[in-house]
Amino acid sequence: MNPVTDRDGATAHGSDFLHLRADDVPADGKADWLARQLRQAITDRRLTVGSRLPATRLLAAELRVSRGVVTEAYRRLAEDGHVEGRRRGGTIVVAAPPPSLPPRAQRPLRTCPFMGAPDPRAFDALRDADARIDLTPGRPDLSAFPRAAWLRAERAVLAELSSADLGYGDPRGAPRLRRAVADWLARGRGIAVDPDGVLIVAGIAQALTLLHPVLRADGITAVAVEEPGSLGTRQHLAHGGLSTPPVPVDAHGPDVTALRATGAPAVLLTPAHQFPTGVVTSGERRRELLRWAADGGLILEDDYDAEHRYDRPPVPALRSQLTDRLCYMGSVSKLLAPALRIGWLLPPRHHLEALTDAKRFTDLGSAVLPQLVLARLMETGRLERHLRLLRPRHVRRRDAVIAAVRAHLPGAVVHGAAAGLHLTVTYTPDVPDTELAAAALRLGVKCHPLSWHRQLPGRPGLVIGYAADPPGTLTEGVALLGNALRALA
Repeated sequence: MNPVTDRDGATAHGSDFLHLRADDVPADGKADWLARQLRQAITDRRLTVGSRLPATRLLAAELRVSRGVVTEAYRRLAEDGHVEGRRRGGTIVVAAPPPSLPPRAQRPLRTCPFMGAPDPRAFDALRDADARIDLTPGRPDLSAFPRAAWLRAERAVLAELSSADLGYGDPRGAPRLRRAVADWLARGRGIAVDPDGVLIVAGIAQALTLLHPVLRADGITAVAVEEPGSLGTRQHLAHGGLSTPPVPVDAHGPDVTALRATGAPAVLLTPAHQFPTGVVTSGERRRELLRWAADGGLILEDDYDAEHRYDRPPVPALRSQLTDRLCYMGSVSKLLAPALRIGWLLPPRHHLEALTDAKRFTDLGSAVLPQLVLARLMETGRLERHLRLLRPRHVRRRDAVIAAVRAHLPGAVVHGAAAGLHLTVTYTPDVPDTELAAAALRLGVKCHPLSWHRQLPGRPGLVIGYAADPPGTLTEGVALLGNALRALA
């Protein structure tokens, strides 16, 4: 222990490490306090990536707390992806969260993305808007990206990479990654697929872009979509010249009778975790969809975040039951990072050649080195370990949002809590959700109005992402949403 002298000349005890003082340790919530101090030090770069934390026994003695307090604080940072235990190497800082922006109220709002119908630039405008708390859906915790594991895998790949591997490759993707993806989908999604049937793409967005001309060549000019359903997906289809008739979603999934009534020969679905409601398509609805496909329909399955489940058993992909009339799409955007731009497309056999040609003439194939690094993470089990680390953290963050909604948005209803990275919240006051989202943005909080994801009138609500921020930030964000709603109502 290191005695220090306080302002009054009294002797206190503390640690040279970050100048932590034993007198500052609260009687309750000691692990919370220490985890917060360490996280802030990582955020403001007093602890840089590669820094070693003190041994738990040493820091506990200096702070006059039990070793369990320090161990618990380190464990929380490890679950958040900020530190990693390396046995004899100690506990090392491996990732830093982004620094917080100044409070939103100090910055003038140049443009509001919620005025008028959302156009293709609405998401860009919302991303560019300054806000202290970002609750937009679809954001994974980028501070948890496994940088150390990625670097180790990249070094291993480079060490064994031949010169020929650096040339132009198969436009379908690196064979090694296609094999790894086939194994990954077999283990986690119940899909049996030959690696030759896997096409590596730059995320689901590119998968849709490649599909546009192939579908139109098949005479398909309309792709039905879920109602409510992803605005971004709808915009992608419309950009490809495809109309998007809505199909209502209820507690069991898409209404197949309504789907038949649209006359659309294809439909885009999120059956494992419907966006944005979180509904899981029931067994009976799945059977109805299979019958619809058997009558000539084509299903586009967007399996965007199916790995993230908490309070329910795993649900197999629809692709596990249907092959020739279904086009399956997935990616690592919600599991690792959107910036990797790596996804996969499993088309029906009769579309594979045309989609391979489309990929060839688009970019000659995706970048090979990231493909091989991802393949190694899949092969070694490191990606599954990363997913196991994420799940308990997501549960704590989800629970914090639910508790905050109960406290600050009384009467609101939470939808889709059993899985995914977002919640949908509907509320009772007759306040347009675009007005509420705009008012929240003025208070420094970003989220999506539910009406963005509707084509038909419906109950107002908000779509709130919770994966990217710690519980305290989420609680504060929901409290500000409550303030905004009360002011409008």
